[in-house]
Amino acid sequence: MQIDGQCHCGQITFEAEIDPETVSVCHCRDCQTLTGSPFRVTAVCTKADVKLTAGTPKVYGKRGDNGRMRFQHFCGDCGSPLFTSGEGDQADDWGVRWGSIRQRDKLRPVRQIWCQSAAVWIDAVPLLPGRPGD
Repeated sequence: MQIDGQCHCGQITFEAEIDPETVSVCHCRDCQTLTGSPFRVTAVCTKADVKLTAGTPKVYGKRGDNGRMRFQHFCGDCGSPLFTSGEGDQADDWGVRWGSIRQRDKLRPVRQIWCQSAAVWIDAVPLLPGRPGD
């Protein structure tokens, strides 16, 4: 599936080719901290599948609880998370952050990982009262 997207301020834009069957939810503590949310959603792809069309993300690396290095690509102006990538034999293991994708309404997660770190109340979210806008 061809997608495109951008950071919140629009300084960085991209196009990518992804498989919608690779979209996953991660409940790890790093993703919770990075998003300020109970989980993060990512579409997995390769580096060759991603093409920057404007701007250059800032990048930093952090070793996760599984011992693997993950590089976080984000907008240096607005802070929007855009991509993740690995190192060594996982250097081609990229992911596009769901919130930056324009076609996100067409992407439904197909799996969850790091469920041991999931917020204890996550299953109650559908039961909360809601409004269509605020």
